[in-house]
Amino acid sequence: MALSKGDDFPIHQTPEPVAFAGTDRNFYDRYFFNGYAPDGSGFFAAALGVYPHLDVIDAHFNVVRDGVQYCLHASRELGMERMDLSVGPFQIEVIEPLKRLRVRLEAFEGLAAEVEFTGRSFPIEEPRFIHRIGPRAFMDYTRMTQNGHYKGWIEVDGDRRELAPGTSGTRDRSWGIRPVGARDAQPIPGHPQLGFFWQWTPINFPDGSLFFHVNADSHGNAWNTRAVWAPDGVDAAGLNEGAGGMRARLESGTRWPSGGTLSLAVKGAPEQLQLEPLGRFQMRGLGYTHPEWGHGIHHGALRVEREDIDLASLDPLAPENLHVQMPVAVTGADLDGIGVFEQLAIGPFSPLGLEQVLDGAP
Repeated sequence: MALSKGDDFPIHQTPEPVAFAGTDRNFYDRYFFNGYAPDGSGFFAAALGVYPHLDVIDAHFNVVRDGVQYCLHASRELGMERMDLSVGPFQIEVIEPLKRLRVRLEAFEGLAAEVEFTGRSFPIEEPRFIHRIGPRAFMDYTRMTQNGHYKGWIEVDGDRRELAPGTSGTRDRSWGIRPVGARDAQPIPGHPQLGFFWQWTPINFPDGSLFFHVNADSHGNAWNTRAVWAPDGVDAAGLNEGAGGMRARLESGTRWPSGGTLSLAVKGAPEQLQLEPLGRFQMRGLGYTHPEWGHGIHHGALRVEREDIDLASLDPLAPENLHVQMPVAVTGADLDGIGVFEQLAIGPFSPLGLEQVLDGAP
């Protein structure tokens, strides 16, 4: 039986039931959230991914306190039901599409939370991400991104804290093709392992939101990039699109950003901004490059696990630790804000002096 709850809504994209998502086994559908207090403290993040062809759904919730990143990982078999956005104790509720969503974590091994996101403006649609390794589609997906405000609480080992007034952050939705599940062992003749470089800097200002991202090749040539300014309350027609470029610095001995200068040509946005880190969040806590909790891996009917990461003791050049988000203070000529600086660099990247697969900055 392939019929599911989604089939009673006008959301079909093919002549088949919603349970079937085309033919590529790497199809995914994903939610992501992050949030932070006005001073960058109390960073938290959550994610949920659906993998229709693998018949798996997984989710993660993380919060950083006192140098420790507390993580909840959960995975279950999907049962071909894509409208059930719950995995064990974790649940996402879409209260008002494109505007308000709630993330709830029922108590599990000392972790619990309930946070509600409200968007500041209409989400932006980023340029379609299409990248191939020879004849194979490595990526082919669409993503929408939205800044917003949060309210709610998070509890760690009996210490329940309300979110600080003014807590803000970003959420996104993406769907399409990325490598998920067990790694494909089949090599592509004539095409070595792909290098990858990514930067993403969604920023919250008092009266608007700024979005910049770039995917680039090993020489720094962008194959997907955009900058957008979104004044508070605007609809899709009120978004201002333009261009930008980041001059980043790296922390010595790592591939983690230690700050950067973002130059922009976007109506309504500052022409230049300085980004200075206020902390560090490891994206492996959300499954990205995690050696055990990677996206779409089958863990049986249901598995839930807590993981605590001591941020000071990590090997910065271990593959699972390369991908980070830094909460950052953002300053311009007459406008200050707060946001995140996400970066992942795998392989050589000449603009930052990276020559090997996993070497660090001098």
